[in-house]
Amino acid sequence: MSGVLSNPAYLRVFNSPDSNAQGGITAAMPAGSLIGALAVTQLADRIGRKKTVILAGIIWVIGSILQCASVNRGMLVVGRIISGLSVGLSSAVVPIYQSEITAPAIRGRMVSLQQWSITWGILIQYFIQFGCSYIEGTASFRIPWGLQMIPALILSAGMLVFPESPRFLFDQGREEEALQVLADLHGGGDKTDELVVLEYEEIKQQVYFERTEGAKSYLDLFKNGNPRRVMLGCCLQMWSQLSGMNVMMYYIIYVFRGAGLTGTRGNLIADSVQYVLNVAFTVPAIIYIDKWGRRPMLIAGTLLMGFWLSLVGGLQGRFGHWGTIDGSSDPIWLVSDNDAATKAIIVCSYFFVCSFAITMGPVSWTYPAELYSLKVRGKAVSFATATNWLFNTALAWAVPPGLSSIAWKTYFIFATFNFAACIHVFFMYPETVGRTLEEVEEIFQQGHLFTAWKIGREVGKRTVEDVVNKDGQARFILHFRFITKLMHHIQKISLDEKTAA
Repeated sequence: MSGVLSNPAYLRVFNSPDSNAQGGITAAMPAGSLIGALAVTQLADRIGRKKTVILAGIIWVIGSILQCASVNRGMLVVGRIISGLSVGLSSAVVPIYQSEITAPAIRGRMVSLQQWSITWGILIQYFIQFGCSYIEGTASFRIPWGLQMIPALILSAGMLVFPESPRFLFDQGREEEALQVLADLHGGGDKTDELVVLEYEEIKQQVYFERTEGAKSYLDLFKNGNPRRVMLGCCLQMWSQLSGMNVMMYYIIYVFRGAGLTGTRGNLIADSVQYVLNVAFTVPAIIYIDKWGRRPMLIAGTLLMGFWLSLVGGLQGRFGHWGTIDGSSDPIWLVSDNDAATKAIIVCSYFFVCSFAITMGPVSWTYPAELYSLKVRGKAVSFATATNWLFNTALAWAVPPGLSSIAWKTYFIFATFNFAACIHVFFMYPETVGRTLEEVEEIFQQGHLFTAWKIGREVGKRTVEDVVNKDGQARFILHFRFITKLMHHIQKISLDEKTAA
């Protein structure tokens, strides 16, 4: 939306929405995403990860058509809600799919590539909107909204040739197919490859155990040791939104206008720089996320983001005042006639975006996908993603009125959230880098609820021999439980027969 907020044709067609109305229009898409994220667990566990991604692409096309053809606010909001359903589905299921088909050593980089792809999508769409802003009339915003369909069509068509998740296949009883997928992905087709055997045995072990102990509903997320991991995933997604990044994505034109940058073209060009930086600074995260680790990146990122936002708020508060621009009658907090302050605010905003892109951006999607066991993974990741979209919706709606009422103080609120997130991560978030999804189980068996830094990087690491030996123990336990239940049932039948006699 950021590319059309100052578009004269957009303002004319949709009756120049005020801060509250524009907040509602913007929030419509994350609201739909919230619903989609909650629905994904049923789809991902029933029809599979692959088909869910294909369905998400089809839904996005429908939403894009409605947005492109919208003639009033209601139609635009409905189109954005439908598109949001697609975003919610894909944002929850894609990290699951990626984490389940990639080797542990590169999982962080693969999931980070998703974040990088998102930044590329934002950048390309923004420049399309910028280019179309030179067109007179409604085509200036309808063309960019219509072109959104193309990536969705490519995604749905491309997924047709991708394999299904081996973990999903195994859970559906298609064990031989799961083994072949693992061999193709990790062993060049060799089913005896050590990594393939390790992954297969761990998946088998996990599935056998969870068929008797696994989650059946959302309520099961809060039983048997799951609440800690569920809250970690949900809180991380919450902090990623409260970091303030989406303020810079959705409403950067308002931020720079308040900094004293006037003129539609000049503002759009300055806005475009942050999208370029977002793409560029995600690259180091992709390369080094599996070397740096999740904890160091989150701690450093939240500290830096809080610092830059504090500077933005301080500069705005010190050099700003209430005033009007571009002939508008609505007062805004702005910096005027102070070129140094304007440049400093813009630079600090750029540094904030860079700090997010290299840390919180990729990790906030990588970490939740690594936390959960197979049976709860679909539900837990959708729950965490729904938390992301819940706060995204609230902030998308609340930020425009916030900037128009408490102005520069808004930045200090988000800075405080970042510092709080840093404290939370330091004490409660254990490192998960380099482990298989099954080895993560060992991490949380260590305890250390409030001393997460004590859990070393080698905790949970296992060899093929370890897995095979544990598999034998697990099968013994399962057989023992089965025999115990069978004996109990026989005794109950015998007692009932005696009572009847």
